[in-house]
Amino acid sequence: MVSLPQMLRPYVGALNVAAYLTWAAILVLLLDSHPRFLRHTRLEVVACLLAFLVVFVLKQSREKDWIFWVLLALEGLLALLTNVFWSPVAVAPILTIVFIVDCGLVLGAGALVAVGLGVNLALWLIAAKFWDIEGAWRINIAYGAFQFFAALVAWYSRRAQEIAAQLREANAHLLATRSLLEESARDHERLRLARELHDVAGHKLTALKLNLTALQRENGGGASVDSAAQLATELLADIRGVVAQMRQHDGLDIRDALTQLVGHLPAPPHIHLAIQEDARVGSVAQAEALLRVVQEALTNVVRHSGARNVWVELSRDDTQLRLRVHDDGRVALPLAEGFGLAGMRERLAQLSGQIDISQGHQGGLSLDIQLPLQA
Repeated sequence: MVSLPQMLRPYVGALNVAAYLTWAAILVLLLDSHPRFLRHTRLEVVACLLAFLVVFVLKQSREKDWIFWVLLALEGLLALLTNVFWSPVAVAPILTIVFIVDCGLVLGAGALVAVGLGVNLALWLIAAKFWDIEGAWRINIAYGAFQFFAALVAWYSRRAQEIAAQLREANAHLLATRSLLEESARDHERLRLARELHDVAGHKLTALKLNLTALQRENGGGASVDSAAQLATELLADIRGVVAQMRQHDGLDIRDALTQLVGHLPAPPHIHLAIQEDARVGSVAQAEALLRVVQEALTNVVRHSGARNVWVELSRDDTQLRLRVHDDGRVALPLAEGFGLAGMRERLAQLSGQIDISQGHQGGLSLDIQLPLQA
């Protein structure tokens, strides 16, 4: 279940809060402005401002689909329309600055420059037709400079967010790799101890047992010899039991590595890990492949699906490992596979594994990976 803070997160970012305060300031100035500055009734201007706010808020929760772009265009249109209803002696053109900031957060450099020029050209035409003041072009220049400054702020804010996301991914990768290396070292040490117990202690105890058995036959035994033989038999059985128990845990437990990997992703989505106790990976290469597949899958979910929940499930049977990653986002099939999915297939193919892509029961993308235990 999504908590209230998670639901509100798209609406209360730092730049959004600044936009809300700016809008509120414009509304206060409108309510306090003299009627001679209004080309229409105050109610019509307030309605235009409210429509701008509604469109601005609705756009925050949308992914970059066609509805998002329609809302963004409508936001720009309302920002300009307010200047038709309200004289620039007030502060109506400030809404165009808010619009340019929104554009700077989602558009490329070329598109942003084109939109900025288009907005200022529209302001110039509005000034020529509707603004009954002298030197309206000076206002155009001033607000154009403000828009340029706001666009730079939005652009660098966007770049900072992208770099922060890349750093989070790199940090999660490093932490997962460190956890994997630690588990690999523990696994190697466990196997070394099992071999030592079996090859050294086990062989010597077997020799001791055989010698005690021979002593019992030659001399008729005795309480001390019988007791020693019984202890040797029990100790040998105990050592074999310990070795068998250690052998049951052969392989790498990647639970900690997966936890480190998913722990540094932004929320939403909420990630649900389900890893069977016996789902141990046979080699470092297989563990690395599974980690990279999960990382790429989660990155795609964050960037493209708009999912609020992702499930990562790892299980094992007698012959293979099974990894399933599915979400409750949106997906359109057939899927155009990019470099990420192609890299998954190539990495798994090197280990004789395969991946199946389909639409899950929750409506999002489902990745089903099979990886043989003996690649």
